[in-house]
Amino acid sequence: MPFRLTRPSEQQIAAFLATQRDLTFSYGEVGCTRDAPPAGFVLDHNRALLGAGGDTFDRAVAALHAWRQSSLGWTSVHPRGAPTAPGTDVAVVVRHFGFWSLNACRVLYEIDESNTGVHRVGFAYGTLPAHGEVGEERFTVEWHAADDSVWYDLYALSKPGHPLVRFAYPLARHLQRRFARESKQAMVDAARSTT
Repeated sequence: MPFRLTRPSEQQIAAFLATQRDLTFSYGEVGCTRDAPPAGFVLDHNRALLGAGGDTFDRAVAALHAWRQSSLGWTSVHPRGAPTAPGTDVAVVVRHFGFWSLNACRVLYEIDESNTGVHRVGFAYGTLPAHGEVGEERFTVEWHAADDSVWYDLYALSKPGHPLVRFAYPLARHLQRRFARESKQAMVDAARSTT
């Protein structure tokens, strides 16, 4: 997890991601967002009502695949426009406490399923060695047939990875809570937008 005093350029981000290309995930419980959380991870599960109906669902799914849930001004995903297909490596660029950090992730799986009256679309990624945390994050949009409601669901399992994150864990948890709050709002705004 490289730290910088200035925002990294696209070339620097690409070079950073190239160092992670042939590496495996930074944890052994790969796929843990599909099942019950393993011991030792902190679970964060957040949901937001986005509205109702097919148009809301379609806008929310498009926003999810465009990484709107992670493009919050102080966080962004690179390369811009990266697909959410399994195997895609991305850098999460974060500005916090006066500096920038680069965090490497790889998309694990995509979701597009309909069962028990719920259509669910999304994906999950896991951390690579150059990430401050260790774990997975799953982003989904759900359309419930029973009441036509559309929901954003953010499910994350994490623990500190980098020594600085372990040392400043209360600050890391503060950033995780901020991310969840602002990610939900970004998806609410995206689902309601007609432009």
